[in-house]
Amino acid sequence: MTDIHQTYNQQHQSYGGGGGGGANQHHVSSGVHQAVKAATAVTAGGSLLVLSGLTLAGTVIALTIATPLLVIFSPILVPAVITLFLLATGFLTSGGFGVAAVTVLSWIYRYATGGHPMGADSLDQARDRLGHKARDLKGRAEHATGMGQHQGGGMGHHGRADM
Repeated sequence: MTDIHQTYNQQHQSYGGGGGGGANQHHVSSGVHQAVKAATAVTAGGSLLVLSGLTLAGTVIALTIATPLLVIFSPILVPAVITLFLLATGFLTSGGFGVAAVTVLSWIYRYATGGHPMGADSLDQARDRLGHKARDLKGRAEHATGMGQHQGGGMGHHGRADM
C-alpha cells in the first residue's frame, strides 16, 4: 500500500515540474484539474437533464395519444388481458404438474425395478421405523387385551361380556 502511495506521490510531483517552483506549478495543475472535473460534471449533468426532459415530454405525448385509444378499446383490452393471463397461468400450471407427475412416476419406476433413486434410503428407513412402531403397538395391544381377560372375569374370548 505504501509503495502505491509513494509511486502516486512521485508521479504527482513530476507533473508539477522539478526544482524550486514545483509547489506553485503543482497548485496551478490542481486548479486546472478541478476546472476540468467541473466542466465534465456540468456537461454530463446537463446532458442527462436534457435527456430526462425529452423522455418526460415523449412520455406525456405518448400518453396523450394513447389515452383515447385505451378508453375506446378498454371493453376489449381488459377482458383480453384477463383471458390471456388465465390462459398463461393455466398452461404453466398444467405443465408444472405434468413435469412433477413424470418425475414422480420415473422415480417410482426406478425404485420398483430395483434401482436406487435419490431419497430411497430415507423411504426405506421410514418404512422400517413404521414397521417397528406397528409391531410395538401390536405387542402393547395384545398385552393390554391379555391383561383385560385375566382381570375381567366374565369376559369372553374377544373381550366382550357373554350374553
